[in-house]
Amino acid sequence: MLKGLALTPPIIGRISIGRVVEKNGKRLPEKDDEFTVTSQVQGKDGWVPHPVDQELRKTGGGKLRSIPIRLLFDDPDLNLRASYCLFDRASGRPLCVGNGETCRRSTASGVQTLACPAPEGCDLAESGGCKPYGRMNLRLGDDDELGSFIFRTTGFNSIRTLSTRMRYLQAISGGLLSTLPLELRLRGKSTTQSHRAPVYYVDLTLRAGVSLAEAVAAAKALHEERRAAGIDQDALDQAAREGFACGAFEDSAEEGAAVVEEFFPGGSESESAVPMQSGLSGKLEVKVARLESTARGAAP
Repeated sequence: MLKGLALTPPIIGRISIGRVVEKNGKRLPEKDDEFTVTSQVQGKDGWVPHPVDQELRKTGGGKLRSIPIRLLFDDPDLNLRASYCLFDRASGRPLCVGNGETCRRSTASGVQTLACPAPEGCDLAESGGCKPYGRMNLRLGDDDELGSFIFRTTGFNSIRTLSTRMRYLQAISGGLLSTLPLELRLRGKSTTQSHRAPVYYVDLTLRAGVSLAEAVAAAKALHEERRAAGIDQDALDQAAREGFACGAFEDSAEEGAAVVEEFFPGGSESESAVPMQSGLSGKLEVKVARLESTARGAAP
């Protein structure tokens, strides 16, 4: 096995709430008010839609604002890895990944483990570009039970909500996250910082029409069925845990180039309002977002 290579869950598609568009000769990220499920192939018009996207739209009708999913792992931290990340915008190579206490940083003498004061207290992050970055692996359908679709976000609201929901669901189900019938749901809220325009973020809930008692009962039944068939979920979680630990950084430079383009452009706002603002109002919105980010980091 190659040393220093993080072994991440196999990815067969992407889930996003935005896209990269060309404006005035520049490729810029643009937020959306619905989910899009794509393949891992890019065409001249962006990421090519995955066949499951059309299937979901047929059953849901209208805009795609909820997606039925299952999680790969019982451990919330394996399903969603969130950290402060700084990328080299030119190469897409990860430079520093931290959790607010310690970080792994690429230096001239190799990757070092250092203290992480969070972006607002870090000299390396003074120029911007270091912000919360979450990667969540999910199962859609039953065609590939070990394959996953990845949802990436730099939105504080999405990261916090998804992390909280998983911990609550893990606790109430007796640790059976991987067998709970769940769905991703897009929610919106307005704040004074967003000039009362809606800010969209992602939530994790039980599937529509399923009560908590029904969901837990179904999770226990499926867990027993899988265990009787010889499926060892604990061993899978441990294999994933060891795989993530094999590398200093989860994202490769190849993946990082696309990540930087969509989530780490020249600006530093982490979650945009829809519609996006331009001109003076847009500049004010970016400034407010930066101040809000600093305030969040300073809060207890």
